Amino acid sequence: MKNWNFKKLNVSAFEKFGPMPRSITKTFKKFKQELNPHGESEVIEEFRMSKYQTIISIKYIIVLILAPVIINQMLGTFILGPCVDYFWNQDHTKIFLNLSQEERAFAELQRFEEKLRFNILVDQLPEFSEDIIKSQLKLKALELAKAYTNESSNAIKNIFTDLLSIATFIILIIARKKQVSVLICFIQNLIYKLSDTAKAFFIILVMDIFVGFHSSHGWEVVIGIILRHLGLTEDRDFIFVFISTVPVVLDAFFKYWIFRYLNRISPSAVATYRNMNE
Repeated sequence: MKNWNFKKLNVSAFEKFGPMPRSITKTFKKFKQELNPHGESEVIEEFRMSKYQTIISIKYIIVLILAPVIINQMLGTFILGPCVDYFWNQDHTKIFLNLSQEERAFAELQRFEEKLRFNILVDQLPEFSEDIIKSQLKLKALELAKAYTNESSNAIKNIFTDLLSIATFIILIIARKKQVSVLICFIQNLIYKLSDTAKAFFIILVMDIFVGFHSSHGWEVVIGIILRHLGLTEDRDFIFVFISTVPVVLDAFFKYWIFRYLNRISPSAVATYRNMNE
């Protein structure tokens, strides 16, 4: 029973688009099914298959999410983490991985000194001698050194654990081709069941988030977080080049998908999208 379901779902997941929109073919299919004397049993069987497909898809999505996360945390905490900390702490002079970390540390130390002297000038703190101020700055510098040493070692851990998580995700995709087929079919059916207004709304929402005129600031923040997560230099030129090229490519792919596929599956959704986007 399960093999038959997989086979049928696989055909549905990768079926080619015909010359007529799927909405029209679905209408004729439904009308034909209503005239079929065995239509009731076929509807029940289709419901069972849809239920089976939903359960398989949800389980597979949970595995795709949890397995890489668990491997990331387990390896980072119990295996890679202690090893990286041991070797990194052997070199006590090594604090920063890149120039961006140094610049952030120097800026924090400078702000601390300026705030300290300002509080003294406005009588928020008692008058300190220059030696006491230097000792306070030294304590702050040691605190920053410890914080950035941990950040550097964590960045090295993140590189290895993220690579292992990505490898785990790819292995799950390659090793579970049947589940991938079912999941693709499930997503296609889920999208197709949405109303035209809902389809248009989600298309506009996704396009505005990723390729909208106001999305550049979001891309800048996300790229900065990723570079800092991996211990890479936050190069402004690289970030600006990325922002000026990748959203443009994504915009072209979105428009091609709308023209090539969505226009065949649901022309009314495309018309609704254009009306909402004007």
